Amino acid sequence: MENKLASVRFKSAGKSYYFSTSIELEKGDKVVVETARGVELGEISKELASLEDFNLETELKKISRKATEGDIQKFKKNEEEATDALKLCKTIVKKHKVDMQLTNCEFTLDKAKVIFMYTSLDRVDFRELLKELATVFRCRIELRQIGPRDKAKIVGGLGVCGMPICCSSMMGEFNGVSINMAKNQMLAINIEKISGMCGRLMCCLKFEDEIYSIEKKRFPKPGERIIYDKKEVKVLGLNIVNDLVKIDNQGAIIFVPLNEIKRKKANKDGKGSN
Repeated sequence: MENKLASVRFKSAGKSYYFSTSIELEKGDKVVVETARGVELGEISKELASLEDFNLETELKKISRKATEGDIQKFKKNEEEATDALKLCKTIVKKHKVDMQLTNCEFTLDKAKVIFMYTSLDRVDFRELLKELATVFRCRIELRQIGPRDKAKIVGGLGVCGMPICCSSMMGEFNGVSINMAKNQMLAINIEKISGMCGRLMCCLKFEDEIYSIEKKRFPKPGERIIYDKKEVKVLGLNIVNDLVKIDNQGAIIFVPLNEIKRKKANKDGKGSN
């Protein structure tokens, strides 16, 4: 079999990474790969693709093998032992009075390395901590500092919508979210209400921003003069979701359906007219 492009994911809602393979694999198959962290168990997240369809500038690492039942059982056992390792590491951190909050622990498949993820507001000196951890676990130790979004992704939880938070349930990687997206969706700029459990702007602002930009083209802009009930009125605001326009109708502030208003035609000088 010729070499194919394989998309491999290491967590159910994680980012996919690309490898090459000459092994016959299907979406959902478990595979063993060598990564920068070490030997890991991953899952094929898409059907294999032809390498010729991609203009790759660097050579991809190859998938080592299709995972055996033994590999899968070893992975599950590592997950169980990682829970105990995290508890032990927390005890050692407390003993050394290191200002760091541990969030997660992972072993590589061959247990040659253990990775502890943590958050901290300040730079941490963990030289003495590393010495004891290396003695206790007898393998390579990696202490990886993560941000608030990564912590939320690992810990999980429910969002204000009542559903599992997007980052831990479906997002492979984070996209940039800006306050301008909240403004585009005409939300009140109340940081507490538009922030997720991580304390950063909610990712759903990014998901909904494009559709708001498209839908707003059908609406007049706030401040624009329009015709309603044969009278000229001023637009005060919009309700994109319900197709409503907020207007000042001779002192009465009301919402009217979009299809009941008329836009004023623009003259050559740019000014509106009936």
